[in-house]
Amino acid sequence: MRLFYLCLVFLPFWAVAQYNSWTKLNDVGMGKRERATAFSIGSLGYICGGLDTAEVIHKDLWAYDPQTDAWTQMADLPGSGRRDAISFVINNYAYVGSGMDSISGPTGNTLKDFWRYNPTANSWTAIADFPGAGGAGVYFATGFAVGGKGYLCGGKTGPNLYSNQLWEYKPSNNQWIQRANFPGGVRYQMLSFVVGNKSYVGMGTDQNIFKKDMYCYDPGANNWQVIAPFPGYERGAASTFTLEERGFVCLGNNGGLLSDLIEYNPKTNTWTLRAAFGGSERKSAVAFVIDQKAYVGTGKGYSGKKDSWYVYAPAHYAALDALDAALSIYPNPFCNELSIKGLQTSDVKLIIYNALGVKVRHLDLNEVNTAIDLSALSTGSYILCFVLADGQTLTKKVTKI
Repeated sequence: MRLFYLCLVFLPFWAVAQYNSWTKLNDVGMGKRERATAFSIGSLGYICGGLDTAEVIHKDLWAYDPQTDAWTQMADLPGSGRRDAISFVINNYAYVGSGMDSISGPTGNTLKDFWRYNPTANSWTAIADFPGAGGAGVYFATGFAVGGKGYLCGGKTGPNLYSNQLWEYKPSNNQWIQRANFPGGVRYQMLSFVVGNKSYVGMGTDQNIFKKDMYCYDPGANNWQVIAPFPGYERGAASTFTLEERGFVCLGNNGGLLSDLIEYNPKTNTWTLRAAFGGSERKSAVAFVIDQKAYVGTGKGYSGKKDSWYVYAPAHYAALDALDAALSIYPNPFCNELSIKGLQTSDVKLIIYNALGVKVRHLDLNEVNTAIDLSALSTGSYILCFVLADGQTLTKKVTKI
């Protein structure tokens, strides 16, 4: 597999009205919660289980309607309350299972039961138990669905016991089968997202060593391939979602708490920084997508568990792609002057950062075609950040010699 790399520095973002922006919504209906699981079916999103501020484990299910920005309690998940469970959706049914029934791993029970949720009937049905990890259950795994089948990968099976197994669930015969092991070794608090007919899995922690490697899993071939290195911080307990055939990694924990949002484009095998999360830093939050908007919230921050809830509208990719195709920056490498042609509007700001991410110039480009005197800059690599009128950004790398 050919790899493409993105030279990325962490740039500031401006709130925008329509694209690449976060908007605060009403708080979630179940109160402050972390380590829940979430999914969406049709026009509604759902949050299930998790841990509240009194350290009580729950099994309640709540539905969110983005049209009314309101929450409704639904039928409880049968069986034990649980934290760090997984969920996936196949053919308008949700599948929820695994997890831990106690705040304390050594004194709690690792769970292997799985349940199918019918949103039309608001009812649950037991399905085959998860057979992996010796049949003893798993928690802190990651789950996803591809091609009409569900998958559970990695996780924790007990104190200092971790898994690198991948298991596939087929609804038609209610059976689990083991597939190719995750290639990064034993791992828990991993993340995953699906784009098209492939899943992207990685990061998490290996016995408290946080990771940032990412892999593509092809269910048809049952194999794994490494993808371009993740440009942000290593992390566990992150949240993910998929919009516009792109995967997004948001929030998480790497010893400190994170609030960034980074997008992966499988077509180009590149990562791009997007607008930082609209609320405070946190881990163990939930996310789902309805009508090409992502809804993210709950989790645990520096001040404790959260019930805040936000919606993310993605970038206007057609406009950015058009600008990228039209933009001409030359010469590159350059000596003293850099010419820029192809801007479709003169209402563009240009911010220049050095290789350490320090801002060195801030210009208003008042001409569609312009030349910039950069003779005062030292030799080295720089990032040009073009900020459009609607707040969207496009970055380019140049070198001064």
